[in-house]
Amino acid sequence: MAKKVVATLKTGKGKEYSKVITMAKSPKTGAYTFKEVIVHNDHIKDAINAAKAQ
Repeated sequence: MAKKVVATLKTGKGKEYSKVITMAKSPKTGAYTFKEVIVHNDHIKDAINAAKAQ
């Protein structure tokens, strides 16, 4: 599935979007979790700040 998403993003209007991957450490277990979000290039900083606030 990941290959299809990347291939779709490279064509047409897909170039206006980016995949943002954020990492968070669990306070209970200490394990790291990753969250992937596809956002418009104008909203990348908003997505990163939203992940920091959680």
